[in-house]
Amino acid sequence: MQTEDSQKIVKRFFQALQYLKEQKVIRGKQTFTQAHGINRWNMNTVGKKPSSDMFQVAWLTYLVDDYGVSATWLLTGRGDILKFRKDKRGAKS
Repeated sequence: MQTEDSQKIVKRFFQALQYLKEQKVIRGKQTFTQAHGINRWNMNTVGKKPSSDMFQVAWLTYLVDDYGVSATWLLTGRGDILKFRKDKRGAKS
């Protein structure tokens, strides 16, 4: 069973996925799981029960490396969800 702090990280993981979907970066969970070789049913189980031990830390690295999600935000909840934001011209800020 995951600790309370671990469960908060798992919840932020799913918040980040939802954010990426809303921003049209990914189409949804299935897109993410297929791109990274994740068993979708395992991920859905973790989403419904964050205390389960099925969560894989590597899933966090995919968000950080492939989508620019902030590792600080994922782990602590502090700061912005993204490492950087793009302005209207597409430049990183």
